[in-house]
Amino acid sequence: MLGGRGAGKTHAGANWITELARAEDLRLALVGPTLHDVREVMVEGPSGLKRFGETGNRPRWDGGRKRLIWPSGSVAYAFSAEDPDSLRGPQFHHAWADEFCAWRRPEAVLENLRLGLRLGEDPRLMVTTTPRPMPALRRLLGQDGTCIERAATKANAVNLSPGFLKHLRALYAGTRLEAQELEGLVVEAEGALFRAEDLARARGNPPATLERIVVAVDPPASAGGDACGIVVVGRRDNRAYVLADRSKSGESPQGWATIVAQTAREFGAREIVAEKNQGGEMVRTVLAHGGCETAIRLVHASRGKAARAEPVAALYEQGRVIHCGAFPALEEELMALGSAEGGRSPDRADALVWAVTHLLPVPRAGPRVRVL
Repeated sequence: MLGGRGAGKTHAGANWITELARAEDLRLALVGPTLHDVREVMVEGPSGLKRFGETGNRPRWDGGRKRLIWPSGSVAYAFSAEDPDSLRGPQFHHAWADEFCAWRRPEAVLENLRLGLRLGEDPRLMVTTTPRPMPALRRLLGQDGTCIERAATKANAVNLSPGFLKHLRALYAGTRLEAQELEGLVVEAEGALFRAEDLARARGNPPATLERIVVAVDPPASAGGDACGIVVVGRRDNRAYVLADRSKSGESPQGWATIVAQTAREFGAREIVAEKNQGGEMVRTVLAHGGCETAIRLVHASRGKAARAEPVAALYEQGRVIHCGAFPALEEELMALGSAEGGRSPDRADALVWAVTHLLPVPRAGPRVRVL
């Protein structure tokens, strides 16, 4: 769960653990940046675990053994992310990890925590954090089995001081800090091509009619691996309008081809633009077998993803690309393009770049300073 400051992440995590603890004899893990954070925020804070549960099912804190005990017999043990090795040995049914992006060694802690989730039929881990542009988070978001929820600070405005949001918006409106701290988005890293400020300005409504609509496809290298990027973009008056992001992971070739065909019919697309680097002419055959009746244009990537995206980033700076809806996953991939960090393949972003490049005569990007 990615959320802005005060969006209710702790409340959500505590409520989830409380519901689980109704069962008998569960072993749970609570992991925070420090043991102090676990106790003061996750356990005893205003939205902590001791505030939840009806009378007769509220937990008590055992400070000597750093654990929370429910009348049901379920127990939650506290761990500090400062000590990854403390998670070696114990085993759990479920775990709640809070403020993942504030951990000093997030991947080392997460690795040991996951190895301990080996009890019961369906061990699960809930991660709650205000995001930061860090490789560990991007890798976690891109892993199979990760379900992503987001919450903006404004969604919890009724429980916040009346002037809190107004003051922060006055300070950070349209900036990367607003996107990160209030919207819960993973913003751009060093060397990124797309800025949060440009993406914030890009939001708007579609025109009544469009001159041309295309569906761009970035096929996955293998089934069950990266997502298939599927993005719908229209053109009007020398501007590009992003209408939908139908990207999907874990689909077979027949599966993603069917989604592409359905999307093209839904939006009345005139053309499908598909990258042929992965499969060549086979991409055309797969789309045809998926029921695609729209004209298909195959394009070849002769440059890297970041190099192809630079002219499109310039169009965003000029205000010539409009996002007609909320596309947080797509925007996060755009803000990761060009950075030195690793992570999942930016399939959504690559599909968008193909669509905009096809619809608009993109200019060459001007001089840029890149961090190497």
